[in-house]
Amino acid sequence: MACVTLRGYKVDKVDFVATLDNGTQVKLANKYAYNVQYAKNNMCKGEFDIEVYDSQNPDKFKIHVIMCGIFAFADGETKERIHTETFKNLFPFVKAFVTTLTANCGI
Repeated sequence: MACVTLRGYKVDKVDFVATLDNGTQVKLANKYAYNVQYAKNNMCKGEFDIEVYDSQNPDKFKIHVIMCGIFAFADGETKERIHTETFKNLFPFVKAFVTTLTANCGI
């Protein structure tokens, strides 16, 4: 059995600002945080908080997303391994969400 199993995820917050003029080049930067909260019965919640922005004009282009995943984990797993594995499981969903959001906005 895998160390962790993703049971579901949801987006808790989306902030999107794109007020750049057409043809403006952006220099992207990002910052993120990831935290895990533990519950009973070998369950936990991972919260991925990411911000992608133009480092030169952060007030004109910014995406801020908070996505949470619910995970089950195996008995005896260390918190360090659970933290790492839940991050690895949730990251592709966050990446896909940000990619879809920007693509649908024509960016």
